[in-house]
Amino acid sequence: MKYLFYALLVLISYCTKAQTNEFKIIDKPIDYSPERVSLSLEYLKIHYNIVQKSPTISPKIIVLHYTAGGTVETNFKYFNKTHLESARNTLKKQSTLNVSSQFIVDRDGTIYKLMEPNLFARHTIGLNYCAIGIENIGSKSQPLTEKQAAANAQLIRQLTKKYNIEYLIGHSEYGAFRGSKLWKETDPNYFTGKDDPGKDFMTKVRLLVSDLHLKDKP
Repeated sequence: MKYLFYALLVLISYCTKAQTNEFKIIDKPIDYSPERVSLSLEYLKIHYNIVQKSPTISPKIIVLHYTAGGTVETNFKYFNKTHLESARNTLKKQSTLNVSSQFIVDRDGTIYKLMEPNLFARHTIGLNYCAIGIENIGSKSQPLTEKQAAANAQLIRQLTKKYNIEYLIGHSEYGAFRGSKLWKETDPNYFTGKDDPGKDFMTKVRLLVSDLHLKDKP
């Protein structure tokens, strides 16, 4: 019941903000250099058996994340690097390509576009070839905000309208796709447990876009 009441309040707020263009999408492109292109094509080939000339994707899934801390600027600087930091050994063994996402949402609901939604980003094992990643500034100890929930809902609506989006999941839920036709990871041992962006946040966002009938499982 509390989520239904929440959804009604946020939906009213969302509609008002949409009418006044309060939600903003700001272009803040990361450096998609020739080397990043090459590493992305290599990742598609090695991990998904997909061979193509450009690192584009056909989005079917939207994956919501949180950044586990930092600000828009610190996370932008992190994603902007072509190569993964040395400390992330598990990921680096699979590829030196840095992680990234197509969007970051700040705590006030401002949306930043880091790259085109149909451009490859490394953010969700097994599904990157068809997934759009939305990072949210926050962590387990810094819960995501209602403005972020409303902004995510707005962005999901826009992306679903433009692309053939069928699924909406949190990063913690991606394991449900292992063994399905959508899962293309070639290394059966390449999997990491996640808990972002949190069940409460996913419940809130799903209520706001329930009319889109997006699935959470294959």
